[in-house]
Amino acid sequence: MFAERTGFIIWVSDLKAARNLEKYGTVHYISRRMHYVVMYVNAERADDTMKNVKRLSYVRKIERSYRNEIKTEYASKTADKTSFYGV
Repeated sequence: MFAERTGFIIWVSDLKAARNLEKYGTVHYISRRMHYVVMYVNAERADDTMKNVKRLSYVRKIERSYRNEIKTEYASKTADKTSFYGV
């Protein structure tokens, strides 16, 4: 139903030129103080997009977000105490 997305943190030297990144994916946030852009792209085209964005003159560094790979479902080893308190 929804396309799998991958996040990139792109460090830039020119914020005005960073607005042009919208043609490569969805720009989520632009930090004016720290000079970085948070951008989401389709996971299928992530490698190609990363190569194209690296070629831009105002891009200093690209970091990939590992949020999709982090386990978000936690299991508790201790017993649930809610029944003890009568809730």
